[in-house]
Amino acid sequence: MGWADRYIQILSEGNEVSFRPRGNSMTGRVEDGQLVTVVPLSPLDDLKVGDVVLCKVRGNQYLHLVKAVDGDRVLIGNNRGGTNGWTPRKQIFGRMK
Repeated sequence: MGWADRYIQILSEGNEVSFRPRGNSMTGRVEDGQLVTVVPLSPLDDLKVGDVVLCKVRGNQYLHLVKAVDGDRVLIGNNRGGTNGWTPRKQIFGRMK
C-alpha cells in the first residue's frame, strides 16, 4: 500500500483531490506540507514537460515533474535535477492544478 493509494482511487473515479504531500524533492514548486489539488487526466489530455503529476514509477508513487514525453512513455523526476525513470502514460493518474 502506498502513500497515494487513496488519492489515486479518488482520481480514478473522475474526481479532483486535495492533499498535503510531504518531502523536499519538489522544493521550489511544491513545498513540504503545501496544500495541492490534483485533477484526473483523460487519455486525450496532453502532458507537457514541467507538469506536476501524481504517478507511479517502478512501483513507487510520486508527485513529481514530467521531464520528457516520448509517445506513451513519460520520464518523471524531482525539482532538484533527479529522475525516477520512465513510466507508461497509464501510470500518470492526475495533474496538479
